[in-house]
Amino acid sequence: MAESSSSGNISTRLQRVAELAREMPQQALTTLAHHIDIDFLREAYRKTRKDGAVGTDGQTAEAYEANLQVNLEALLARFKSRRYRAPAVRRVHIPKGDGTKTRPIGIPTFEDKVLQRAVAMVLGAIYEPQFHPGSYGFRPGRSAHHALEALWKQLMDMGGGIVVDVDIQAFFDTLDHAVLRSFLDQRVRDGVLRRTIDKWLNAGVLEKGALSYPESGTPQGGVISPLLANVYLDEVLDRWFEAEVKPRLEGEAFLVRYADDFVLVFASARDAQRVMAVLAKRFAKYGLTIHPQKTRVLDFRRPRPQEQAGKGGESFQFLGFTHHWGRSRKGRWVVQRKTASQRMSRALKAVAQWCKQNRHWPLAEQHQGLSRKLKGHFAYYGITGNGRALSRFRDQVVEIWFKWLNRRGGQRRWTWERYARVLRVVPLPEAIVIHSVLRHAARP
Repeated sequence: MAESSSSGNISTRLQRVAELAREMPQQALTTLAHHIDIDFLREAYRKTRKDGAVGTDGQTAEAYEANLQVNLEALLARFKSRRYRAPAVRRVHIPKGDGTKTRPIGIPTFEDKVLQRAVAMVLGAIYEPQFHPGSYGFRPGRSAHHALEALWKQLMDMGGGIVVDVDIQAFFDTLDHAVLRSFLDQRVRDGVLRRTIDKWLNAGVLEKGALSYPESGTPQGGVISPLLANVYLDEVLDRWFEAEVKPRLEGEAFLVRYADDFVLVFASARDAQRVMAVLAKRFAKYGLTIHPQKTRVLDFRRPRPQEQAGKGGESFQFLGFTHHWGRSRKGRWVVQRKTASQRMSRALKAVAQWCKQNRHWPLAEQHQGLSRKLKGHFAYYGITGNGRALSRFRDQVVEIWFKWLNRRGGQRRWTWERYARVLRVVPLPEAIVIHSVLRHAARP
């Protein structure tokens, strides 16, 4: 009961910050740090993931919680007195794309995550009301599936369009600190908050035992990083597109962005080419680079009625899905989405690697692990129209498991008949469309 009351109190405080920000849209707020007290930190702690990887100090959430009150009080004292020092971020690499490249991820210490969460809560109350409606990444009540739904609906309403598919090179690594500070200056000038943010921007990065201090970027994986990225791209892209680009266009246009992934869609080919001509200059002005090979303009207008299915023009990828035109069951042209081939290959390779490493586990444990992986895959890729790709993924997982069960040294080989009998008794989860347009329409 006390926890619920505390959460409600924090929510009320954040609403006041948001109201103040709305009442002063052109002014910077200078007194914000006082909102962060011990109750505020406790709420930030509650919202912080407890199962994440540990930072450079090796401290787990469980260890931090063992002496929670003392730890939070000490953290608050250092924060308010400006004695807080941002620990170095531990850098790891995760597979990217087809698995041949990796993406660097920064892992702060658990205590650092708590303080970042608290500061992000305050900043979010200020910035959330002013963020562009076409921005979906790391915002309350918004998700990648909301971005996909918005893109699908607007493409259908417009009958498709000319798509500018943009790739920003290493955005989180090249974000310019000085530019970010100038953007923050417009709305946030509280000294305690700003000094703390500066400490995070300048924190060292520990990788393979070597400590470095990057002069640009904000680590992916940090709690505060997504919000700072949204502040940056809201100014560089979203506001510019809404205030300066759209009023000069001949036809309709819209933007859908999820973090640093975004697409621009235009009804007019001439509008698309004009914007494409200035896009790289716009980003270069703020220290960002548009990838020349991965950024392209494509004709994604609805095919003519007489065109054959399978010849519905070009396709593009966004948030792990390939978007293309296809025929509905009633024969109409509709925008369809399927799991991008690179994402499918990467997911199957991960399953194969897991089966190989854990093939000597008891059968029941392997079944539980694979079931979790399948459910996780369906939870993201299970959208309307993607049923075939989901079924194909499940079928491939079934075959991969069979292969590695037969490579358990010293055990009787599995036949397909024996394997099929086991799957009838303890079946793997069936492919299911979680995010169904029809289901949502029936039960909004």
